[in-house]
Amino acid sequence: MTLIRKGRRTSSPTTAVALLIALTATSPLRAEPSALPSFGGSGGLIAGQQEASIGEQVMTSIRRSAPQVQDPLVYDYLYNVIYRLVPFAPLDNRDLKLALIDSPALNAFAVPGGVVGVNGGLFLNAATEQQFASVLAHELAHLSQRHFARRMEQQETSAPLTLAGMIAGIVLSAVTQSDIGIAAIAGTQAMAIQNMLSYSRAHEQEADRVGLEILANSGMDPRGMPEMFEIMMRQNRLQGNQMPEYLSTHPLTQSRVSDTQNRAEQYPSKTVQDSQEYHLMRSRLQVHYATSPASAVEIFESYLNREDAQHNDAIRYGLAVAYKENKQLDKAEKILQELLSKNPGRITLQVTLAGVYTEQKRYEEARQILKGALLRNPRNYPITWALAGLEIADGNGTAAAGYLKELTRQRPSGDQIWLRLAEAEGMARNIVGVHRARAEYDALRGDYRSAQRQLRQAQEKLPAGSAERQVVSERLSEIASRIQQADKS
Repeated sequence: MTLIRKGRRTSSPTTAVALLIALTATSPLRAEPSALPSFGGSGGLIAGQQEASIGEQVMTSIRRSAPQVQDPLVYDYLYNVIYRLVPFAPLDNRDLKLALIDSPALNAFAVPGGVVGVNGGLFLNAATEQQFASVLAHELAHLSQRHFARRMEQQETSAPLTLAGMIAGIVLSAVTQSDIGIAAIAGTQAMAIQNMLSYSRAHEQEADRVGLEILANSGMDPRGMPEMFEIMMRQNRLQGNQMPEYLSTHPLTQSRVSDTQNRAEQYPSKTVQDSQEYHLMRSRLQVHYATSPASAVEIFESYLNREDAQHNDAIRYGLAVAYKENKQLDKAEKILQELLSKNPGRITLQVTLAGVYTEQKRYEEARQILKGALLRNPRNYPITWALAGLEIADGNGTAAAGYLKELTRQRPSGDQIWLRLAEAEGMARNIVGVHRARAEYDALRGDYRSAQRQLRQAQEKLPAGSAERQVVSERLSEIASRIQQADKS
């Protein structure tokens, strides 16, 4: 499929990784051996709680400053595919934090604390699920081998804890392309932009080797990695000096591509079929990055004019999503009904059709589809989110809040879930619930003083001695501790 683009190119947190290395460079790198052992465990200058602190700061900064794809279907797919790989990665901590950055640029990143980020543009550029998964496996390999932390340690950084304090400014400058983040860190450590370093060749080769093992052991095709590298090399040739963002911190050479190809060929040859879900998600994001819903309709209609695409369900699904976004709801419904007759029970199709019904104010039909789907798939994130949205659209704030509270238990770090819960609680006239939900949203974005104000307002509205007031008081103490820590740093 032809790639569809929209909006300005947004620099992503991978740039922040390069900046972080630059800003902490205090001495030249020592020479690295060509064969490196596994360093899955913690140790050295940056380890354990320090890495966790860095990861938390990165996620806080991303939530506050980086646009993210707010699509539960795409996020859920990303979560599922990465946790297909995780059991086969030599990670000490498998509780990862995922970020789905809203940018059509080809990019992905991993930093200490278990943070893995992917640009929406990776879906656009990876033609197959095997290629897509190869980038994730490569990033998990960097994480498992502690490449980022080892680089910092090699530079003999004397105060690694300052890294966490610097992250917010670095990520902010990277994702907004502004000087705000630079100003935030200027007083913390001198700039060393001329020493902006990417991953070393040795680290990249090690990540290739470990990534191939992760792919093969998870049942995916290791040949997807050299195929993805070829796509990047081709883009690099086509774009001239404007290389894909991913290559700015993951240097790629033809010899490395050849080496990865040779390594991949050593694994047993097998045919691995892509999941249909990958191509459905790819279609969703192609519509998302279209210059307009009307242009998305035009492009997907042109796809279907090709004889080889008549029976391509992913293209037909993309056209249905484009019709939905372009308010051609009857056409979207027709395609989705046909697809569901072939794929009964597919969650993506059910959620999308329920969304069409919701926009048509056919709330009971949407509710019937989603409740049936939830019975078959308890605790499913996209279905539960869609049910909450349906109830908000139908004016049922209490019901919506019930679904969203369930999601906060599943994903307490989902800032947009808390924000929508505040909306639902407001609709239900539960003012205490509004303050509590808004406090959690503010805390996840690093605005602890605002969270403190929200919790104090909730506390004032609760009777003395009540169980809920006690819960709010305990949370207030935790937020106060966060404020004290922030003031000290």
